[in-house]
Amino acid sequence: MTATPAPVRPRTQREIIGACAVGTALEWYDFFLYGTAAVLVFRPLFFPDSDPATGTLLAFATYGVGFIARPIGSVVFGYLGDRVGRRNVLAVTLLVMGMSTFLIGILPTHASIGTAAPVLLVVLRFVQGLSLGGEWGGAVLLSMEHSSRRRWGLAASWVQFGVPAGNIAAVGMLAFAGLVLSDTAFATWGWRLPFLVSAALALVGLWVRRNIAESPMFTRQTDIPANPLSAVFRSHRRALTASFCVRIGVDVAFYIFTLYLLTHLTEEVGVAESVGLVAVVVGSAVQLVLIPWFGRLSDVYGRKGIAVAGAVAAAVWAWVFFPLLDTGSTAAIIAAVTVALVAHAAMYGPQAAFIAELFPTKVRYSGTSLGYQLAGVPGGALAPIAAIVLFDLFDSAAAVSLYTTAALAVTVIGLAIAPKPAR
Repeated sequence: MTATPAPVRPRTQREIIGACAVGTALEWYDFFLYGTAAVLVFRPLFFPDSDPATGTLLAFATYGVGFIARPIGSVVFGYLGDRVGRRNVLAVTLLVMGMSTFLIGILPTHASIGTAAPVLLVVLRFVQGLSLGGEWGGAVLLSMEHSSRRRWGLAASWVQFGVPAGNIAAVGMLAFAGLVLSDTAFATWGWRLPFLVSAALALVGLWVRRNIAESPMFTRQTDIPANPLSAVFRSHRRALTASFCVRIGVDVAFYIFTLYLLTHLTEEVGVAESVGLVAVVVGSAVQLVLIPWFGRLSDVYGRKGIAVAGAVAAAVWAWVFFPLLDTGSTAAIIAAVTVALVAHAAMYGPQAAFIAELFPTKVRYSGTSLGYQLAGVPGGALAPIAAIVLFDLFDSAAAVSLYTTAALAVTVIGLAIAPKPAR
């Protein structure tokens, strides 16, 4: 007699949100790992024939390729997410990200295979971007669409929580490898270890996400358009424009405060890399608490007000940030980064729900993902490069502060022009 398999217990709302947050944190771990390694080790390993400044720019350029790929990923996976469902798309994106990051960990350097090394590095970074372009929107929607609408801000903010969690893990893994290994060992093979760990982490993420039910709001849809993206451009252009603008300043501020920071400290202030890494870890740890808190506040007091307050605070702090860094004091540097990331959390906590609720369910994956990811190109991809160029041109961090402030003004404009949430 064949035994009847035990029924699978349906996941609770809290478990679903937790599974989405864990998987997204692993995706961001992979994405940030590349960015931090681009600052610390990629220049001499993959661009050895360039002078230091050019090599740094080339390393950041390969880093920026991931942002170019993210809108493409949002189109591909957004279509699948709106047509066939959110749940299965997330499994694919997690596997793709884990595999591409693992392959970076075993990639030969320029000394072994010549120019093929940076070319392959760019290809793998592009694949990372494709994956993240589809992951974020699906995780946000599954979290929100399994929750009461009154708590969408909190539900979606737990996916945003994945950003500082992934950043802490990426920076922490590289910092740990740098501490326990000699400089020579870290530069030759030690930097690879955090990348190789990604394959195991991807399997952990898939295990955590097992048996998540499809979004109940998606399963109730009966009039999904044949081409959701066309429907977004045809009927929701204002929402798409607002989403794009809202993201610009948030992205620029984040990558100035956490990534360009490392270049500025090492090349302009003359402080050890470890000081900047510690500051980013401390600030990100504070964000772990504040991002969900600001998400919950947005459910109570409204998303626009919280986000505007964060944008204004970040714009003001951009003018305090670099003078604190230039002191060279470890305490001042940690304080500069921590306060900057508090302001960022006020913008970022409500942001996922703010963007997602601008679009109706039948095109929400496409609209949310594209609006969010398009801004990554002028925002996250160009921010470190623009900061390096501006500092070289004007020989002053004030130019970088002005650039950050202008980007945050675009965010405020986006918040002002956004339509009412879709019914």
